[in-house]
Amino acid sequence: MDTSKKAQQEYDKMVKKASPNSPILTNCLKAFVSGGIICIIGQLLLNFYTGRGISKDDAGLWVSITLVGISALLTALGLYEKLGKFCGAGTIVPITGFANSVVSPAMEFKKEGMVFGMAAKMFIVAGPVIVYGTLTSMLVGLVYYFVK
Repeated sequence: MDTSKKAQQEYDKMVKKASPNSPILTNCLKAFVSGGIICIIGQLLLNFYTGRGISKDDAGLWVSITLVGISALLTALGLYEKLGKFCGAGTIVPITGFANSVVSPAMEFKKEGMVFGMAAKMFIVAGPVIVYGTLTSMLVGLVYYFVK
């Protein structure tokens, strides 16, 4: 056997021995439960908005806006990261993960100023299509709301 292959095999054994075992079942359960709780909150918000006389389509829009706003606020306060570390993928997959991915880089680089820090990093990490699409849809929604 070639010495580089033998060294690689020994290295692989060391890594496997030193690496902690991942509790896959626990992680899956946490992700399932936390994602389910986010969905339950979304359903409660939908029930709340429709109970106030808002049509189901418009209530769905308000649920999305509310969930994005809450997750952006939690990110800005530094709580979403702690929640994400505990819950894992359950907080990343729903719409709340989208808001976190937009706000996190902006908060991280806010020391560099509004333009070169927050705004520039939002565009780099989240992607201009997501940010521009969100901002444009908000502006169009506001114009529609006030014109209607």
